[in-house]
Amino acid sequence: MQRGERDWERDEFDEDPDPDDPQLAPVWFPGGHLPPDAKAMGLTHHVPDGALLDFAGRLDSTKPVHRFTAWTLLLVLCLPLAMHVVRIAQWWLGD
Repeated sequence: MQRGERDWERDEFDEDPDPDDPQLAPVWFPGGHLPPDAKAMGLTHHVPDGALLDFAGRLDSTKPVHRFTAWTLLLVLCLPLAMHVVRIAQWWLGD
């Protein structure tokens, strides 16, 4: 709350949550960084796809280690697909 502002003067539809609100879950709790679309589909941090989205949502692009982690994650997820495409191309061309 800002200085001089009382609870009854606050707009109940204010989009920015008060960081001192005791009803908010702590930022380190899992599942807090899932996109709204993923939540609408029913994904949580308990399923592999939701856990991956939650992990990727926590990465901060201003931190070099997080950037390296994001690139590594991209390579790990895309390398099998690229290798499969190469194998299909080799089969198609008859090599």
